[in-house]
Order: sequence, then C-alpha cells, then structure tokens
Amino acid sequence: MFLRELVLPFVRICPANVRINEMTDANVDITFSVQFQHRLRFTGNVLGAGSSVLLDLLEASGDQIPRVQFWIDQYVDEAHPQLRSRLRTLASENKDRFQLASNIQICPGGEAVKNDVHIIERMLKCMNAADLDRRSYVVVIGGGAVLDAVGFAAGISHRGIRLVRLPTTTLAQADSGVGVKNSINLFQKKNWLGSFAVPWGVVNDQQLLSTLPDRDFRCGFSEAVKVSMLKNADDFAAIEAGASAIAARDMNVAWPIIQRSAKLHLDHITLGGDPFEALEARPLDYGHWSAHKLEAMSNYELRHGEAVAIGVAVDTVYSSLVHGLPAADARRVLTTLRNLGLKLDHPVLHETKELFQGLEEFRQHLGGRLTLTMVPNIGTKLDVHTVDRPRMMEAIEFVAAYMRGEAAAMSFGA
Repeated sequence: MFLRELVLPFVRICPANVRINEMTDANVDITFSVQFQHRLRFTGNVLGAGSSVLLDLLEASGDQIPRVQFWIDQYVDEAHPQLRSRLRTLASENKDRFQLASNIQICPGGEAVKNDVHIIERMLKCMNAADLDRRSYVVVIGGGAVLDAVGFAAGISHRGIRLVRLPTTTLAQADSGVGVKNSINLFQKKNWLGSFAVPWGVVNDQQLLSTLPDRDFRCGFSEAVKVSMLKNADDFAAIEAGASAIAARDMNVAWPIIQRSAKLHLDHITLGGDPFEALEARPLDYGHWSAHKLEAMSNYELRHGEAVAIGVAVDTVYSSLVHGLPAADARRVLTTLRNLGLKLDHPVLHETKELFQGLEEFRQHLGGRLTLTMVPNIGTKLDVHTVDRPRMMEAIEFVAAYMRGEAAAMSFGA
C-alpha cells in the first residue's frame, strides 16, 4: 500500500510519452565546494588590552547588534574568579558592539562534560531559551573537552550558530581549538557523537594559560610533537631543544611553539584538501588509535595529551621497527616527550587485548579500511593499512622499558 501511494501520484504527473524507467536514467553527479573562512588570532590579554581582537570577531549582520552567549569551563571559572565580571564589564562598555543574550553559562570541565549526553541537552535548552539564531554568537572559554561539547551543541542548533573559541589549555591552543571537529563520547567510545563545523573564530590568549596546572600545561605539547613529526623536522628540533624549558613553563620558549603548532594544524585543515575527513587517512591522528582507547580504558584518568604522548611514543618505535625510521630519531622523540615531563607508561597500556580493539574503533570512526599514519623520517609521513601486532607489542613493551630506564631500552638509537 505504501509503495502504491508513493508511485501513483508520480505516474499521473508524467507525460504519457515518457517512460518511468527512462526518467531514472537521468543521474546527475556534481562536484562542488563551499567556501569557509577560518579566523585565528593570538593575544596576550584578550579581556584586557587585547579585547579588540575578540570584539572585531563579533561582526554585526546588517544593522543588528550581535547577541552573544558566553559559556565558561567550570575549572576556568574557579581559576579566574574575576572572569565573569570582566565579561560583563566588556559587554557594558561595548553596548554598541554586542549584547549579552543571557546570563553567563558555566558547564562542567574536563572529560566529564563529554561523557554525559544530558549536558548537551541542557546546553541546547539554554541556547533556545536565549533565542539565539544563526547570526548570534556562542563564545566558549575553556579546555578542549568543553570546546568540543559546547561547539557540538552550537553546531546542531539551527544547523549552526557562530562559534568563537577561547581555548584555555596548551593542548587546545596548539591543536584541537583550531580544528573543525566537535564531539562528545558515547558507548564508551571517544568522540563517537559529533559533527564537522568550522568555528567562526579562535583566539589563543596567553593570559588564559597562566593558571593552568603544570600537568595540563605540559601534556598539551604532545600534540605539538606529533604535528612537527608529520610536517617539519626543524619544528621538531625546536621542541626538542626547548623541551626542558617548556616543562618549566618558560613562555619565551613555549609560546612560539604553541603558535607554530596551531599554524601547522590550521594549514593541514585549510590546505590539506580533506578538512572533513572524507578520505581514508587522518594524519593528524598519528598515535591516536591507541590514545583514544587508553583514555577510555583508564576511565579518563589519563589526560588526552598524556594518552597522545604514549600513543606517539608507541607508533614512533613501531615506525622504527617496521617502517624505517632511524632508531636514533625514535630515541630523540622519546627523550623529548620525557623532557617535556610526560610519562610514557600506564597500567592500561599493557592490557593489550582490549587495547588492540582500538584499531577497529579507529577504522569505524572514519570508515573503509584501516588506515594509520606512520613516520619513516621526522617531517614525513606514510599511510599504512595493516599492523604487525607482534611488532606493535614489541613497541609497547619497549616504550614502557624506556620509561623504566632499563638498559636495553636506554641504549636504543644511542
């Protein structure tokens, strides 16, 4: 009955001399592109002397003053007790530039915000209650997990509200904050529910890093190591030379590395030809097949940057064992990660039966056949479609042994 009701109206409107099977031969394939603009800014004090950077991003549509809803990471709100009052002052002093659409919103920080789908529902309710539209702005201030969650809610509201990110961690400023992905975790799988959406703007502000705990400050640089290994040997050498100073929070060394890492990530997204991951390879996820699984296996005790450090270390040693990366270069990578203050071992790393399930989850996340990026030389990459599990096991054990300072591992590449 359903098919009859669907087909008969179509038959009636067709000319008598046209056959339906002839109509179905009129297939059309059209390739087209959509133009986006990515706006990345760097400041020293975005809510002080550098406020014009944020204000200039809040463009008006016609003669309408833009309406803005602010979302703040709870951890950031606690670390910066004056932040909300500074935002209100900014709004009060710039009524001709924008207006607050609602009270300033606070949401849970860290991975907790991505592990509860009901938090997204609350965000959507707040955006709806504020009558935000597609020309409004959601400005989110927080770490990468909060940027992900708020960005996802903004991205599915009205099919996309303009999103401005103010990342507050080194990891988010150097990597995820400039990305085009938003997501939350579901079914015990990292980033299972999400979307692609280009942010309206990103402001990397040095002042917002000032209260970041040492652990979080250091682990963000694992992504800088990763992207430099893929893109530029000189950039890796700069991180290698400055690793101890970065661990000690010398911003004269750390800030240029953050800027360069953000730019390398942005160049890959905007110039690499595959911003929405339609192809097989995801080179920026070097080391991430295990990192994502390690996070979930540890119940997110491991920070994302810490898991990435372990994943990068493992895939670097594997690249040396299987794909020709010189052992001396692999050792340089491990030493750099260690000098950054990053631990390269955790009990869940040795639960290898469960860990290797991360390969299939990684494949599913993109679709098609398994594709991993490996590094045959620092500054170049290689896409592979199979994993030699015994050699990967060897790589895992080697990284752990290196962290323990065992003689055989310490002499590797020496």
